[in-house]
Amino acid sequence: MNIRNLDNLGEKTIRGRGATQNPDGRFLTSQRIAADDGWQIEEEALPLRTQVTLEHPKTILSKNTSPDLPFDRSINPYRGCEHGCVYCYARPTHAYLDLSPGLDFESQLYAKPNAATLLQKTLSHPGYSPAPIAFGTNTDPYQPIEKTYRITRELLELLVEVKHPFTITTKSDLVLRDMDLLRRAASENLTCVCLSVTSLDNRLSRRMEPRASAPHKRLAAIEKLSRAGIRVIVQMAPVIPAINDMEMEAVLKAARDAGATQAVYIPIRLPLEVSDLFQGWLEEHYPDRASKVMKLIRSMREGKDNDGNFGSRMSGSGPYAELIRSRFSKICRDLGFKGRKYDLATDRFIRPSKPTDQFSLF
Repeated sequence: MNIRNLDNLGEKTIRGRGATQNPDGRFLTSQRIAADDGWQIEEEALPLRTQVTLEHPKTILSKNTSPDLPFDRSINPYRGCEHGCVYCYARPTHAYLDLSPGLDFESQLYAKPNAATLLQKTLSHPGYSPAPIAFGTNTDPYQPIEKTYRITRELLELLVEVKHPFTITTKSDLVLRDMDLLRRAASENLTCVCLSVTSLDNRLSRRMEPRASAPHKRLAAIEKLSRAGIRVIVQMAPVIPAINDMEMEAVLKAARDAGATQAVYIPIRLPLEVSDLFQGWLEEHYPDRASKVMKLIRSMREGKDNDGNFGSRMSGSGPYAELIRSRFSKICRDLGFKGRKYDLATDRFIRPSKPTDQFSLF
């Protein structure tokens, strides 16, 4: 894989970012390679700043038919994610924008300001049938730019108003900002919140997920949500061999003690460009065990870096995957965690009126 502009990145540039590389998108017709032109001019490496582009899509609700997922529809208010999780399986989607799944994914972001209007149009259609809408499937709905754009909040305001069920998956305690809406929805069994906690080690979390909330803040969010009567699921995803897998019992117990009542885990997935990005991250931060980590990952993916097959892609296969699955099942039994099923109400939905761009004459 050709890597572009690496010579000019520097430690200062990538500080606070997850990826250590910025590979060209796989759909580009040409690729750039850093080369020494002989001038040997030292250039100051500047911090990589986040840039946000507004886009106005024609639809906002995505459908899927995957048997591995507990939902069939989702919303992503943003494209790209500033949290910068190095292992994020959504990184390859930035290639469709002719951008890099590496640093571009976490610094070149897209916001959809017309999302709520589009959703209202979809929900108002006579043929629409309600089912839980999942937030946080590709990018985090509470990443830092949500503080400014508030698109997630606008969407939740609409869903709460029309009594439509929804789920949220996030690594941010910014979710607490919308406690008023979540409390209203939870009172009618219309929502549950999934907090992703991958480690209790602040140092490791900062390396893996540099701009996500610190672990203790996520646990505090679980406690506050739970006390407010909002059902909370803890998600340990991804589970990475020899990096965070040894923390599974401690993470789930801490989340249970904070108020979580259900748990989910997913072994690490490395589709397309994510594999090279993750291996680069391993070599940068954990060179002593990089080869061991990849060997264990491949043992769960039939000898490959990734397994995209339904039925095994979300759980893995082989002895090591079975060991993780057994540990997870045991700790869930010991902690009294319930199953994963959401069981949200769909019979309270009130179809909204169709939005209009025209002003009333009266």
